[in-house]
Amino acid sequence: MQLPVHRATTANLQALYPFVVETGLGSEGCYVGRETGSGASFVYDPWRLYNTQAITNANILLAGVLGRGKSALAKTMAFRLAAFGVRTYVPSDPKGEWGPVAEALGARPLVLGRGMATRINPLDPGRRPSGIDEPTWDREVRARRISLLQALTETGLGRPLRPVERNALYLALDRVAQSEADLERRRTPVLPDVVDALMNPTAEMARAIGIRSGAELAAQARDAALELRRLVVGDLAGLFDGPTTHPLEFDAAMQVVDTSRLAGDDTAVALLMTCASAWMEAAIADPSSGRRLVVYDEAWRMMRLPALVRRMQAHWKLSRAWGISNVAVIHRLSDLGAVGDANSEAVALARGLLADCSTRIVYAQETDQLASTASQLGLTDVEASLLPNLPIGRGLWKVGRRSFVVDHLRSPEEADLVDTDMRMR
Repeated sequence: MQLPVHRATTANLQALYPFVVETGLGSEGCYVGRETGSGASFVYDPWRLYNTQAITNANILLAGVLGRGKSALAKTMAFRLAAFGVRTYVPSDPKGEWGPVAEALGARPLVLGRGMATRINPLDPGRRPSGIDEPTWDREVRARRISLLQALTETGLGRPLRPVERNALYLALDRVAQSEADLERRRTPVLPDVVDALMNPTAEMARAIGIRSGAELAAQARDAALELRRLVVGDLAGLFDGPTTHPLEFDAAMQVVDTSRLAGDDTAVALLMTCASAWMEAAIADPSSGRRLVVYDEAWRMMRLPALVRRMQAHWKLSRAWGISNVAVIHRLSDLGAVGDANSEAVALARGLLADCSTRIVYAQETDQLASTASQLGLTDVEASLLPNLPIGRGLWKVGRRSFVVDHLRSPEEADLVDTDMRMR
């Protein structure tokens, strides 16, 4: 039997040709929802995709205007990935929305606030990973502490540390960590001790860097010491100025630091986020801890400050070595260019984070953001035209070289966990 020939224009036949349906990313991983082009299930696992060389890293950038579902996606992905043994760390929950998700996984969020008894020590060394000897571990811990203290101080000063300030910081930390009185018990340093050593350096510290007296060194390092002192007696006093009261639970499915009671000064919140992430870093940096998801909610706060972006970039660069997937949640792609002048280091660092994210997920954007978004993500005209009209829960996924439009689907139980609009109803 011979069927009659049917002729039509390509404008019509493009919808009938069956071999152009997107195959998706496979069936292994976390269920996200439905791919709108094919109607098939959309499944995502950044570690599997990295191992199959579909992407070059496991980092994720998630952008979307308020109320379009980007936070719901981040929370449900973390919730579902727990079933695959993935632990999630949220260094700062600025809106207090991750608590129900953590509690559903049997974890307890750590709530920080002024006047509360809870403290975390960002200088905690954490648990030494297996396979690393003690001298090597001591060097790694010292390097992490120096990186944190330098970032905090430079952020407060609004400029890079001068050589004498940087060296004074090294000497103050070493004096506290390795003083004769503490050699036996190896007491963990706390910020007040470092500040005191920085403001009252010894003659021996001064001579180590060619300065005549401790008083002269104190004078030259005074600005750095006073900025670091903000965490001890300033607006963040009582949060990071003593030993940790609630140790990090290395084996919990989710660790959340709730910072919602500290809303206000963006710089203060960014400093807090940095201290909290440093406190978690010991667990995050342990390659033997399995796969981990690290979510930076409201990441734009940290992106405004070059010293803090440098720390984030270091985490992004080390994600493969540590076996982690970093997730930066922002409102719009233009946030990356709004952190400083066009050719500034801050903008270069922020855009570098985008370059180190093989997965970019974009929810609805305002029309005035289309050109910037399309340019930075390399969107086609068709993809860019979708963004202003994406309904709640639908996002454009750029995974490596491939693109998908995905409807995020939630169960009724999950919808209750991630509902951020309850107070508006």
